[in-house]
Amino acid sequence: MSTLTKDARARGLAAVVGFLVCVELASGILQGYYTPIFTDIADHLAISDADVNWFEAAQLIVSALLVPPLARLGDMVGHKRVLLVSTAVTAAGSWVLAFAPGFTTFLIGWALQGAYVVWLPLEIAIIHRRTAGTGRQGLLTRRAAAVLVGALEVAVIVGALTSGALVEATSMTVLLALPAVAVTLCLLVVWFGVEDAPGEATGGFDWGGLALVSAALGLVMAGLVVVRLDGATSVWAWLLIAAGLATLVPFARHEDARPDPLVDVRLLRSPGQWPVQLTAFLFGMSVLGAQIPLSTFARTDPALAGYGLGAGAGFVSTLIGIYVVFLAVGAFTLPLTSRLLGAHGALVASALLVAAGYALWLPFHETTGQALFNMGVAGLGSGALVAALPATAAAAAPPERTGFATGMTNATKTVGGALASSVFAIALASTGSLEGPDEGQAPLSGYLTVWTICAVAALVAALVLFRMPPRATERPVVSS
Repeated sequence: MSTLTKDARARGLAAVVGFLVCVELASGILQGYYTPIFTDIADHLAISDADVNWFEAAQLIVSALLVPPLARLGDMVGHKRVLLVSTAVTAAGSWVLAFAPGFTTFLIGWALQGAYVVWLPLEIAIIHRRTAGTGRQGLLTRRAAAVLVGALEVAVIVGALTSGALVEATSMTVLLALPAVAVTLCLLVVWFGVEDAPGEATGGFDWGGLALVSAALGLVMAGLVVVRLDGATSVWAWLLIAAGLATLVPFARHEDARPDPLVDVRLLRSPGQWPVQLTAFLFGMSVLGAQIPLSTFARTDPALAGYGLGAGAGFVSTLIGIYVVFLAVGAFTLPLTSRLLGAHGALVASALLVAAGYALWLPFHETTGQALFNMGVAGLGSGALVAALPATAAAAAPPERTGFATGMTNATKTVGGALASSVFAIALASTGSLEGPDEGQAPLSGYLTVWTICAVAALVAALVLFRMPPRATERPVVSS
């Protein structure tokens, strides 16, 4: 390819990235907009604070199921086409939220909205293909990815601040319609701004693997729902959970036997991969599963419940903004901490920071200053892990499987968040008030359980990472 053609492709990349930045701005709005107003949403739907956790559980489980098949379909039929479909589904779910009359409809809309989780992997794939033949494919892809992630983080803060500022000034329908408008505009941007290219992957689609993994996750989630409805002594609940876990056995055998598996189980079992993927699962419990409990705790009036910060949506927006800033600091300082501690040591230290941040909530949760400090500590570790886990998974994978390995860190993190959200919903509903001015509010013991689980999960992740072969952070490590 001539130098002139290479330069033209590189210049054209700026326009493509510009359009994709709009997509990540919409993604950031979705991820930051709702958190400050979860208590208001609960009041709007006439449900308890604990029941709001089921929204997050449903969305995360849908997201976890969508990532592998949509990524595969993008390789087969074209990444833009799958990006369009996922954006349309997300827009539909967002509009359902605006006009949902009750809990069930809102739950369906929230689950549909989870299709946005595949946007960033598809965008990276579009950019990677767009830069082919430039001679700087890796460099340009990394730079573009940094721009997209930066736009995402800015949009999270903007979304949180916007909803916190508007919640008292407009109706809930109008408030919930604004993200739907943003995603709908995003659909038009993708349609007209991103070039279409056919898929290049060969082979078939692993429908059997998709069915088995869907059944496994569905049975486990159904068991957790039964625990919520009938209590922890329900035999049916534990039978459903056991059946879901048992389904993973035929799923693993099925994937091992296929030349083009949906999930490369053999790679995930390797010494360099399973610690990273297990860490992503444990990390998802806090970074995804704890968002709603932290929001509802901050909004709880201590004069009524005996705990909480009594904060308005505006302060929760500020709390989220500070947390995201610390996430960014943790991510951007990862190269420095890696030079000081080594790549392996930086991973372990990051997990320990997350554990310390949530452990601090146990004795220190009475003032806004304590809340900000706790989230700052957890944010530093979380930001570093968000940046480090995909890179570590890629380094520990063969060159032809780096995309799968990095995508699986996102999928396993999402599964961890989904399961944690379900468990947290059960914990927060266990002994909540049934009548009086604090009706529907969760018990303090439930929040202490949430923070304990998050801290212990991060501590276990640190131990897992500590035992991981240090050389796995630099090159593939395979089973002997």
